[in-house]
Amino acid sequence: MSQTDLKSMMLQAMRRLAKSVTIITTSNGSERFAMSATAVDSLSTEPPSLLICVNQTASLHAVLDAGADFCVNILGLEQEYLSHLCSGPIKGEARFQQGNWLTSAGGIPYLGDAQSAILCRQDGKFNYGTHTIFIGRIEQIHNGDSISPLVYLDGAYTTTAQLAAAS
Repeated sequence: MSQTDLKSMMLQAMRRLAKSVTIITTSNGSERFAMSATAVDSLSTEPPSLLICVNQTASLHAVLDAGADFCVNILGLEQEYLSHLCSGPIKGEARFQQGNWLTSAGGIPYLGDAQSAILCRQDGKFNYGTHTIFIGRIEQIHNGDSISPLVYLDGAYTTTAQLAAAS
């Protein structure tokens, strides 16, 4: 199988992998940055940590690469518009003009009404291909009251909230 065929098949396979939608946020002290992402996962409970995968062409990559801390904001279904805002042509501070954005004591922006806002101290990184894997040691978590996860599957937004409510 050629590399082109393998890449195409991988992209098709990944369309079948349902993932929670998040917005990763960070700051360099004078500017805030936000990016929609699904390449986020738990890493360990000892110590509590997670990982994020960021394309090296993303606007917030340079800030993270310099060692900035970050937040993973797990979105609810009602926040789909924020995911679009943070993945489209609007850049920089304009991505923070909508939504309930707050700032942590450490200066990291987080979404006050996210399903969960997980504030992390950067604790390592690993370059691989076009992306960098950043490890975040969890320092603080803000959990919302309701659960209505925004999920990305087969190129579209959906939710599992009805399934969770039926269980």
